[in-house]
Amino acid sequence: MKRLNLLLGAVLVAAGATSCKTDTEQMAEKNIDRYESYVDSIGNLDATERSANWAQIEAEYQARLAEAEAAINDAKESQNAETRINDTKTKYENVKTETEKEANETAADALIISYFGPDNMVGDDLNFNWVNKDNILSVYQNFVDTFNKNKDNYSRQDFDKIKAWYEALDARKNTVEKEGLSSEDNRKIAALKLEFAPKFKWERMTAKGEENQEAKEEATE
Repeated sequence: MKRLNLLLGAVLVAAGATSCKTDTEQMAEKNIDRYESYVDSIGNLDATERSANWAQIEAEYQARLAEAEAAINDAKESQNAETRINDTKTKYENVKTETEKEANETAADALIISYFGPDNMVGDDLNFNWVNKDNILSVYQNFVDTFNKNKDNYSRQDFDKIKAWYEALDARKNTVEKEGLSSEDNRKIAALKLEFAPKFKWERMTAKGEENQEAKEEATE
């Protein structure tokens, strides 16, 4: 009985505390709660879904944040409200960083697959041991075709990765030549290299120039 009375007393105290809040204070509390709940919901989303809808998520986040920050002065305990908002900001930034990392990794994987297929995920070690005398021509052909098809969509970082892959593929070719590469395939590869090299150099240089110009424009805004 004593425990039940204590519990009832706690409920009455809580109810009294709530009733002591003005309408403005209750609305402030609600906006801060909404902000915290929204960030929690972002963290619970699947990584792919977050990446695909990040622009919409960011826009909604900024709206919820503005509501919460506007509510600080109206909250019954403004210092506690500010702490809650700052903690939630940190949580959001962590989710944002994680999402950007996942998006970059997904994009990097997609770039690798476009050049070498899903079964040949070239890593940082640039291991091309899977390239042999029987498939090297098709690897070069797909490399050049893929570049020609997508060259206008590459970032500076993409060009740097493609350059590293191309140089590693060329190094592998030197080994394959000693393993029985036919003269006909060697001739066709030479033609592909002659087509690719100057085009790649120009596109990479242009991309770097465009990014540098964009950076300058952003700095002067």
